[in-house]
Amino acid sequence: MTGVPHQKWWGWGVEGVAFNHRDKPKMAPFVLERVGIDLDAPGSPPPRFEDVDVPASRLGEDLAATLGSAVGEDHVSTDDLERVVHTYGKGLVDLVRVRAGMLPRVPDVVVYPGDEDEVRAVLDAVVAADAVLIPFGGGSNIAGSLTPPPEEERVVVSLDLGRLNRVLEIDEAAGLARIQAGVQGPDMEEQLQARGWTMGHQPDSFRHSTLGGWIATRSSGMQSDKYGDIADITRGLRMVQPGKVVVLRPLPSTSSGPSVREMILGSEGRLGVITEAWVQVHRVPENRDIIAYLYPSWAAALAAMQEISTSDAAPTVTRVSDANETAFSFSTQKESQGVSRKVQTVLFDVLERRGWDLDAVCLSYVGYEGGAGKVKAEKAIVGKIVRKHGGIKLGRGPGALYDQKKFDTPYIRDFLLDIGGLADVSETATPWSKLLDIYNGTVRAAHEAFDGIGVRGFIMCHLSHSYHSGACLYFTFAFAPGVQDPEQQIERYWVVKRAIQQTFVDMDGTISHHHGVGTDHAHWLEQDISSAGTDIMVSLLHGVDPGRNLNPGKVLPANRER
Repeated sequence: MTGVPHQKWWGWGVEGVAFNHRDKPKMAPFVLERVGIDLDAPGSPPPRFEDVDVPASRLGEDLAATLGSAVGEDHVSTDDLERVVHTYGKGLVDLVRVRAGMLPRVPDVVVYPGDEDEVRAVLDAVVAADAVLIPFGGGSNIAGSLTPPPEEERVVVSLDLGRLNRVLEIDEAAGLARIQAGVQGPDMEEQLQARGWTMGHQPDSFRHSTLGGWIATRSSGMQSDKYGDIADITRGLRMVQPGKVVVLRPLPSTSSGPSVREMILGSEGRLGVITEAWVQVHRVPENRDIIAYLYPSWAAALAAMQEISTSDAAPTVTRVSDANETAFSFSTQKESQGVSRKVQTVLFDVLERRGWDLDAVCLSYVGYEGGAGKVKAEKAIVGKIVRKHGGIKLGRGPGALYDQKKFDTPYIRDFLLDIGGLADVSETATPWSKLLDIYNGTVRAAHEAFDGIGVRGFIMCHLSHSYHSGACLYFTFAFAPGVQDPEQQIERYWVVKRAIQQTFVDMDGTISHHHGVGTDHAHWLEQDISSAGTDIMVSLLHGVDPGRNLNPGKVLPANRER
């Protein structure tokens, strides 16, 4: 009807694309040993939508007519499938619930505006009717930012920005582009690169997330070491509020009091609907290379990452996996043949003779972009640092493979869910001085949680974004819940998730580096930014939206919603 692409209603990505372990001979034994999940066990087929009991829409005739007048009747939908697609994001709990048909509150209508004027008309109509409006981009959020509150009795309108998908203009002298908020990552980059430009922002969700969603959740991308987080990239924007529009011009810097731009970043739809933004763009680089390195230990790898961050090199990517994630990565390789297999075998034999513990090695990827001279110089600087910390260069091959597969990880999570395994992520950021302690504390807390619920669990980690003062640690954990009931699975999941999140704040990390707050992380907000800081946020959100019409229940702890 609208031409707006959506992900599967029951999982990540598009129909027809799924993870397959059959061509990865080491993966099944690895997962069975570490997590106790048999990858060859018969999986559950995707649920049939016809078997899902979808609550009836509560949309009344008057509001339906007003919305139809605002955007055209063809762009207003009460179709059950579309409503369910817009009910949840793609977090693990979201998928457990939607696959089990747990739909306590579903949007009553999905509306697809075609421009900012239509967004204004819809928003004003929703507020006038004392209904609820939830902005929707690509639906990839994993922090509970999209789901209507279960107890919400008012009409819920999902505002899908998918038709606002164009690069409107490029200021080539300033290196800025004005882009509509509903454009998804690949479409945006295709439009920019056709004119020789790139934004360089590549979150894990890149293929299924939008510019507006990135801004609303303070997203980071894999190349943020060079291009910056979305907070750095976004220089100006337009945001619709009831009866008015916030307009922030794309200025390089201002001293105009507390930053309204910063207030909007990460606001998750609670301050209004972002319709477009001015963002920094760069010329498509002459050269682009991802090089893999290997370190003898996690401590050595972290020390190298810190030194790289303060060196004269300016890589686009600085990523390193701990020993567990490195072992998992090696297990997902396709079977090597011929020369490639012999080279890897010889390399590991040599390292073992040198005294390396092959169970402790840590795989790293560093990205370089720019002119040939710049790239060569940066590789030399990084290479020297790697060697100083006992590491070795593996080369372009593994780096190219990482670059090809970097957006595919969520499909593995869905595959595990199909066969009864639960896997999810939590990320934090902390100063370099605290990085190793918070890593050790989080791993310890996760295993204590696994023991507490009587399951075998696995946790792995990588450093994914480096800054002057610290870095992001991105943890992935998995376990077989040992129960079939979805509610019991969710309860056991939260035992582990809470242990990890509490460790973050107890050991001076943040509750989220780039996934946002939503409902999943709101419980820890006061511990993260203090009670007084939360007071400021409460005053801001309630002052802008006293009727709680704009995505209520997100960001703030439940006890601070009123």
